[in-house]
Parts: sequence; structure tokens; C-alpha cells
Amino acid sequence: MLLQEIIHIIESVAPLSYQESWDNSGLQVGNPSADIGAALLTTDVTESVVSEAISLGCNLIISHHPLLFRGVKHICGDNPQERCIIQAIRHNIAIYSAHTSMDAYLHGVSGRMAEQLGIKTYHILSNPQWPNSQIERGLGVIGKLPAPMPFEAFLSMVKTRFQAPYLRYTRPLNPEVQTIALCGGAGAEFAEEAIAQGADVFITADVKYHEMQAADGRIALVDMDHWVSEHFTRNIFQDLLQPHLLTYISTADHTPVNLL
Repeated sequence: MLLQEIIHIIESVAPLSYQESWDNSGLQVGNPSADIGAALLTTDVTESVVSEAISLGCNLIISHHPLLFRGVKHICGDNPQERCIIQAIRHNIAIYSAHTSMDAYLHGVSGRMAEQLGIKTYHILSNPQWPNSQIERGLGVIGKLPAPMPFEAFLSMVKTRFQAPYLRYTRPLNPEVQTIALCGGAGAEFAEEAIAQGADVFITADVKYHEMQAADGRIALVDMDHWVSEHFTRNIFQDLLQPHLLTYISTADHTPVNLL
């Protein structure tokens, strides 16, 4: 397939118009007219991931987090970002990223988190940018578990299904929970919206101490590793592209966070 055809498939659900103003989703490296034989799917573009793409013979890397966020003033190989660019160009590997464009898709990052917990029906948690849109898009989702369950059992399910090395949390108002809000990545800013919509639990990442304090006694705010909350994005890419293209889910892609 041509790279531009692959991009069209991704952007049919996560167009660049969905991304936040500060983001840099889209084609990072490469020619849209390039012929693509295989793609490596990853959360982050790291040197290990680029090396994996080379070893697998992939000439495309599709990531959630963009390799290029801010302006690059030189490419001399002085840091991992520059070395990734050099290796990608040297081996004719294109790089495309769908970050907040995929976050804003109803069945994107947060939707996939909900599905992982058995939540079949959900809607967007917060969509201040598109209040009158006919297409449901925004950040985070909220829905109900098939049945109420004890909070401790719910936490165990979350830890198992997300393969989360840790969970930090505040206690729920009630011992049983059913209405669950989720936001992949750093989404603590939407805790008030989750409370307003009657969520028993709000799952996100990168929660600060004072955000936990503000939620305490009002909602069970559950904090997990950022990468763990978003790595299902790779499966979204695979589901979109598998009928059209040979894809691999990266085994070099992992959280940089270690626990003692």
C-alpha cells in the first residue's frame, strides 16, 4: 500500500482536525507516496523500536506518541530523538503518529480501555471543543459495568486486565461501583466532569498529589502508569490496518517507569 492510503485509513476515524492545538499528530518522517510493505505499531518511538522495525523489515512505524513534539534545530545524533530520525531516514522508514487525534475518537484510546473492562456502551466524557458536533468526539469516556461489583474486586480486575504494575487510588463513596469514567494518558483535569456525570470511579494516569486530595471522599480516582493506560492504541491501529497491511505489535515498546 501507499503510505498516503494507510494514513487515509487511520484518519478516517482519527482525523488531524481532532487533535489538540499543542499536539503534533500526523506524518513525522517519510514520503506519502512511498510504498509500504509492513508496519510496526508502538506507543512510543524509541531507538529500540526503530531497531526492531529495521530487524523486521518494516518501512513504517505507527505510534501513539509523536516522535516530534517541538521544533528540532539540528539533527546531529546528540539525543535519542535525533538518532531515531537519522536511523529512520537511513533505512527508509516512515513514521506516523496519531496522538490526541486518536484520544478524541469515541472508540479510540479511552474507549478501548472501557472495552477492556467489559463496558460495552459508553459515551464521551468531555467535549468542550465540539459542543454541537454531530459526531461524538472528545476526551475520556464514561459507561457502566455489566453489574455493580465491590471496589476491591474491581481494582483487582483493572490491575489484571491492564497488566498494571501499580495502581494508586482514593476510596469510593460506596463499597460497590458500576459507573466508570476513563481517560488514557494524563486526564486528571476531567475528574470534576466525571463527578458531575455520576461516576463511581475515574481511571487515568499521571495524577498529582493535590489532584488526589481534591477527589478524596468524592470519587475513586485511580492512577495508573501512563504507558499502561495507552498501550491498547497499538491494537486499534492493528484492527484498522490488518485487512490491508502486514503489521507487527512492537515488543520493544514498554513503559520507562520502573518500581522498587
